[in-house]
Amino acid sequence: MIATVAILYGLGPLKAVQLRWPVKSEIVAQGEVVGPEDLAYDKRRRVIYTGCEDGWIKRVTVADSVADTVVENWVNTGGRPLGLALEKSGELMVADAVKVVTRKKKVEVLADEVEGLKFNLTDGVDVAEDGTIYFTDATYKYSLEDYYNDIIEGRPHGRFMNYNPETKNVTVLARNLYFPNGVVVSSDQHFVIYCETIKKRCRKYYIKGPKKGRIGEFCRDLPGMPDNIHYVGQGQYYIAMATSLTPQWDLLRRYPFIRKVAAMVTKHVGRLHVEDNGGVLVVNLEGKPTAHYYDTELSLISSGIKIENYIYCGSLMYPYLIRLDLK
Repeated sequence: MIATVAILYGLGPLKAVQLRWPVKSEIVAQGEVVGPEDLAYDKRRRVIYTGCEDGWIKRVTVADSVADTVVENWVNTGGRPLGLALEKSGELMVADAVKVVTRKKKVEVLADEVEGLKFNLTDGVDVAEDGTIYFTDATYKYSLEDYYNDIIEGRPHGRFMNYNPETKNVTVLARNLYFPNGVVVSSDQHFVIYCETIKKRCRKYYIKGPKKGRIGEFCRDLPGMPDNIHYVGQGQYYIAMATSLTPQWDLLRRYPFIRKVAAMVTKHVGRLHVEDNGGVLVVNLEGKPTAHYYDTELSLISSGIKIENYIYCGSLMYPYLIRLDLK
């Protein structure tokens, strides 16, 4: 659908925004990438790295024609790779505990616990220029298979941390977070942004300057639940929106009894579908929204990156990537 409207976000009105999800969006690597939760692009090799539910990190070629796409089983982490971050050295950081895949395709576990508490659902990861690794553990209470219950419960079970490669120590930077998800180091290396899915916001943790160690708002009252976040250049961050604020989610949010019923149904019958309008929200360096690409029929988009004139999207639930033509 294509529409031009004004939307009121928590940060103020967004005027004449193109809400566009091209009708002729394309499916990439159908059946070859199952649950491609996050995407990391290697511009030099023209390949997308993505972690799949079978433990494989796969490399997907970027081609003009979808028919020319080639998928390679690159490295199996032995777990469930979620967030990815490609270092300039060519090493790939993986949110699966906290692992690194070296250029020789060797998988090394850097950390899997802090303060005596094992990482339960490491989700987002990024690396600063000084080598410090920043990452989230979305919930200490639920596993990936049961993460939906954490969102329904709506309680703060998450942590935001860093790993110092010199000391090999992990430090908890923020705790009691509401399903902390995607992570990205700011383009100027002054702060790290992390998404809190349940709270519909992104916050920033300062790593330099007079505010070092403090937390501030980056963007809030988003039009849905944020997942991964990526800096794509040209002063733009792409925030994957898993779902908009549907009436079903509103009921879950407002009424504890309905949350309990939903949790029981999910446990004994199956997962309820309450998501809609998945897509990508574009914000500038100040966190102000500038564009929103979504589809009323789509949900659970977990990652979005821009490559040339396309947006490539991943999802925890789909067996393929989605490509959108921005031309």
